[in-house]
Amino acid sequence: MYMKKTISNFIMYLILILVSITMLVPFVWMFLTAFKTVSETMQIDPFVIIPKVWQVQNFENVIKAMDFVRLYANTLGMVGLRILFAVVTASLSGYAFARLNFKGKNVMFALVLFQMMIPVQLFIIPQYVMVSNLHLTNSIMGLVFPGIVSAFGTFLLRQAFLQLPRDLEEAARLDGCNIPQTFMYIMAPLTRSAMVALGIFTAVFAYKDLMWPMIVAPDNRATTLASALAKMNGQYQQKYPELMMAALISCVPMIILYIIFQKQFIEGIATSGGKL
Repeated sequence: MYMKKTISNFIMYLILILVSITMLVPFVWMFLTAFKTVSETMQIDPFVIIPKVWQVQNFENVIKAMDFVRLYANTLGMVGLRILFAVVTASLSGYAFARLNFKGKNVMFALVLFQMMIPVQLFIIPQYVMVSNLHLTNSIMGLVFPGIVSAFGTFLLRQAFLQLPRDLEEAARLDGCNIPQTFMYIMAPLTRSAMVALGIFTAVFAYKDLMWPMIVAPDNRATTLASALAKMNGQYQQKYPELMMAALISCVPMIILYIIFQKQFIEGIATSGGKL
């Protein structure tokens, strides 16, 4: 019995290690390509993996070609505001759907679930028309506009509030708390882990958003990192080292975010059943 368990554990860990290595290969390839010459990236020889001479010049060329300070500011501003709006609106609506009784609650929540099932591309045209009429194109608020309300966040926070016992609300009501006070001082602090998970998911989705920034912020001064990389891909079709270097620099904030909040990443996936 012990031998069978040992063999099964060995096979399981072997499969996990192989899958992890497979997922790391693209990142390692990007890192190595960023320090190669153009001729090395175009070679067919599969054994030319490590650069013969590490080309630091690629980093200098990318820094000169792209205004990373402005791109980071635009991207982080968009991500920060989307996190703020998503957490605030999702926590309020999630609490209402989970703990309050009002007419039309089930119909409204069904609309939220319905929105989650529709591809986001279908909302681009009406959202762009609204942003254009509000004169928010080429602005941070225009980039933030689709993330003001999060259907996924509403669902996630509703599930978190449903797990809390009713006794907490009854005790707060006996102490004289009204609904806003109960939410603010009793219920919201108990769902902090779900809010952090929502914030992390929102940051990841917003950071890698490509289509919306390219549509609503075509100006290079107002665009984001993902959009700038897509434009650079069209500008330097053969300069793969510089493309990979720019992508590597763009990955740094998300790598730091994951290192700091990796526990919340795992908890968020386990709580919501979602995936990145």
